[in-house]
Amino acid sequence: QVQPVEFGGGLVQAGGSLRLSCAVSGRTFRSLSMGWFRQAPGKEREFVAGISRSGSSTYVADSMKGRFTISRDDAKNTVSLQMNNLKPEDTAVYYCGAASTGWVGAKSQIDYWGQGTQVTVSS
Repeated sequence: QVQPVEFGGGLVQAGGSLRLSCAVSGRTFRSLSMGWFRQAPGKEREFVAGISRSGSSTYVADSMKGRFTISRDDAKNTVSLQMNNLKPEDTAVYYCGAASTGWVGAKSQIDYWGQGTQVTVSS
């Protein structure tokens, strides 16, 4: 059973940075495409960023391009999300997701979810 575990959330002022990480156990990490999603209160869970199994392809949602970067470290079985120039509207619970087939760009493709980590950006 694959189990993603997120860490690195917290409280930050607008314009600041945070780095989220997700450690995955239970299955060959290289067989998984990985992604980050977020869910703000009263809103749907939305895609943030994804990275392919090889790490050669990445994608960041338009509203976060230029501010967020996704990367993976296969030696450590982790995927990270570097978030810069944070805005109050980035406040949400951030979830790590893993897909064993296909691409992580849609919630329906995610096979395994982490428990989420809270990110709060104050103005």
